[in-house]
Amino acid sequence: MTQTGIHYVDARGPDGLRLYAIGDVHGRHDLLAAMHRRIESELEYKASSSDWRIIHLGDYVDRGPDSKSVIDFLIEARKRDPRNIMLAGNHDIGMLEFLANGEPDGLFMNYGGVQTARSYGVELTRDAHWFGKEEAVARGHAALIKAVPRSHVDFLESLTFSASFGDFFFCHAGIRPGVPLDHQNQQDLIWIRDAFHDHPELHSKVIVHGHTPVAEADVRANRVNVDTLAWKSGTLSALAVNGGDKQIIDVRGKAF
Repeated sequence: MTQTGIHYVDARGPDGLRLYAIGDVHGRHDLLAAMHRRIESELEYKASSSDWRIIHLGDYVDRGPDSKSVIDFLIEARKRDPRNIMLAGNHDIGMLEFLANGEPDGLFMNYGGVQTARSYGVELTRDAHWFGKEEAVARGHAALIKAVPRSHVDFLESLTFSASFGDFFFCHAGIRPGVPLDHQNQQDLIWIRDAFHDHPELHSKVIVHGHTPVAEADVRANRVNVDTLAWKSGTLSALAVNGGDKQIIDVRGKAF
């Protein structure tokens, strides 16, 4: 049966618009800054077109050592030029949820939020000897609320869940197959895995995403995964699109 949809090989960005989609950063400010320097150099010395967008695919916080500096960097980048686009990842929403409710067993506490809090000068623990787990987390939660600038909360609340340019659709985790792109559920856009990964058919656009770590960027007929576990591997990856030309670019730093 003939598949309908856009194949990666045939996919094109809009004429005159260079696109860069950066994978999960997870507190690696060093790699994010290095990627921006590389892109800026390319735009300055190689660009034949006059316009561009840099699309960040979410998961700016947790696990890595410097989530605070990552958010500072992104706030300044967007203030400097709104062509820097920031999408929401599940960890970014998880940080907002923890700030709102202090859940001791949620995503933030269980998957890297301790490192995020530390970047703001706050120690989160569930193991205090002189009071129980919930009180220990509550104390850390109260300290973190005081430590996180309002501008960082505003930034996290401002994140959108998808973007689309030319034959490419950008989101953090993926899409629900069979659902039109403009009707996707926000939870799917930041959380979906198997139903999306296991879908072999073409979509109406090529889906560019992160969320699920791979050893190297995974380019398939219907999707591109640029989450290369930057916080641990020391490799941050991006998809660069210029018309019909598409390539993966990487920056490398210290692995943990």
